[in-house]
Amino acid sequence: MALAEDRFDGKAFALKLPAQPGVYRMLNAAQKVIYVGKAIDLRKRVVSYFRQFSSLSPRIQLMVSQVAGIETTVTRSEAEALILENNLIKSLAPRYNILFRDDKSYPYLKLTRHDYPRLVYYRGALDNENQYFGPFPNAGVVKSSIQLLQKVFRLRTCQDSVFHHRTRPCLLYQIKRCSGPCVGLVTAEDYREDVRNATLFLQGKQHEVLKAIEGKMLAAADALDFEQAALFRDQMQALRKIQEKQFVDSGRLLDADVIACATGEDGSVAVNLVMIRGGRHLGDKTFFPQNAQEYDLSAILETFVAQHYLQRSTPSLIILGEKINATLLQDLLSEQAGHKITLTTNPIADRRKWLDMATQNAQLALQQRISQQAGQENRLLALQTALNLPGLKRIECFDISHTMGEATMASCVVYDNLAMRNNEYRRYNITGNQPGDDYAAMRDVLQRRYARTAAGEGKLPDLILIDGGKGQVNVAYEVITELGLSDTPLLGVAKGEARKPGLEQLVYPLQAPALRLPGDHPGLHLIQQIRDEAHRFAIQGHRAKRAKARNISDLEQIGGIGAKRRQSLLTRFGGLKGVKNASIDELQQTEGISRSLAEKIYREIR
Repeated sequence: MALAEDRFDGKAFALKLPAQPGVYRMLNAAQKVIYVGKAIDLRKRVVSYFRQFSSLSPRIQLMVSQVAGIETTVTRSEAEALILENNLIKSLAPRYNILFRDDKSYPYLKLTRHDYPRLVYYRGALDNENQYFGPFPNAGVVKSSIQLLQKVFRLRTCQDSVFHHRTRPCLLYQIKRCSGPCVGLVTAEDYREDVRNATLFLQGKQHEVLKAIEGKMLAAADALDFEQAALFRDQMQALRKIQEKQFVDSGRLLDADVIACATGEDGSVAVNLVMIRGGRHLGDKTFFPQNAQEYDLSAILETFVAQHYLQRSTPSLIILGEKINATLLQDLLSEQAGHKITLTTNPIADRRKWLDMATQNAQLALQQRISQQAGQENRLLALQTALNLPGLKRIECFDISHTMGEATMASCVVYDNLAMRNNEYRRYNITGNQPGDDYAAMRDVLQRRYARTAAGEGKLPDLILIDGGKGQVNVAYEVITELGLSDTPLLGVAKGEARKPGLEQLVYPLQAPALRLPGDHPGLHLIQQIRDEAHRFAIQGHRAKRAKARNISDLEQIGGIGAKRRQSLLTRFGGLKGVKNASIDELQQTEGISRSLAEKIYREIR
């Protein structure tokens, strides 16, 4: 790396670089990476920023004016430089690079390799032991697919610990969503046939499935087994309805992703990804890249393909709405997948219709986002005016949740830059206080939240919002004053008469009079939005904590069941529900459980 003592001479530095492929990182005066780029020729690429400064866009000129140093890494090839650039952009998130926020792995549908395979939602690394279908654009599509497959093929979804210890069929069998393999109500051969048909269906071979089921229906009718024939008839009808609902059906096995862009008048960009697997349209997902202004759509799309597919499973066909330099990416993705990956920008027939659909999706998503953002801007401006806080941008809101003092949980949600920032949400377990003491809980969470902020670490909000009345607000004011943060605006949201929305009062600390905004005031709507989100987040965590505590306490109340035996029971039977469904003989097989203790558990836990 080279840093100037007074002013960094980028041109002189660049002229000393090798004419080899590699990655360069531009740093500002604080030594923070503000841009990462790749080049076939490092010297030529980096020097162009300083030699042709006047021809650069205003945004890039601003970036170059902030450069106080450059780091470079020489690579063996342009492909290697592309991979390194992609990894660095994801890890460093430089402010001048196009960034696609997509940190979560995509969900899959997993079919396990058991004698009686289990159908399950899955997110994470793939292995060779099980069979995976996907990826799907979101969790909802996977879960609806599982419900669909349960209805048609009646495959089990229960955990192994439950499956191996059933003595009678569960409710799913009663409502015809499972064939009851746990208690032998279906033969292994028939279950394997259902698994095979489900696999064919997920692979897009619906016609083969229908033909196989039709053959079984006719055979059952010939054997005068009309009840079984009716079951196969119902399966066929359900499958035909599913086929009718599919918007995209190529009529043949095909895995493809379709990607299109749309731009708004304000320079904002939306990238829509449509997923097609086995010829079936699984859904779509829209991405809104950061720092994409002043980049053309080809550059944005090329960046998306690199960030989205490198080190991730890829379909055999990717249809793009803009022309890009596809050769390098196509070769890299093919090498990664172990088979040929085709990137095309000139689709025809049905594939052109898919691209048009993706383009329309991107345009609609962008319009909705712009509309929502305009609404948020209006709400924030109204709140700034009402509270006389012109610089208000970041709001942190706190809520306390418990049931009769049990499992107290505090939540903190963050609103910043016109949106809720759920990656900054936090929950706090409150222990050691008198049950039901909301004041002590509020004191606890605020001390934990802002102790580091007072020491100079983390962000300080422009407004602290408390879901509560005068008492909680005064406690909060005491805490932030003790921490030396009394200049931070503080406000409580007290529920109105009969807890009716629109009648809330905004409570200031000490003896200041409360503020009452009209029910249709945009600023009040923003307060309600943030308050409701804090309440939802607290309740969600509280319920999970309470359920866990009650599961354990049910066993704790039984004499002779300590922590070790309790853990053995919960592990063996997959949770409290499995323990309740177990027989005395099954309970006795657990390590540390005698016959008399098994009988005691059986009596007291039901």
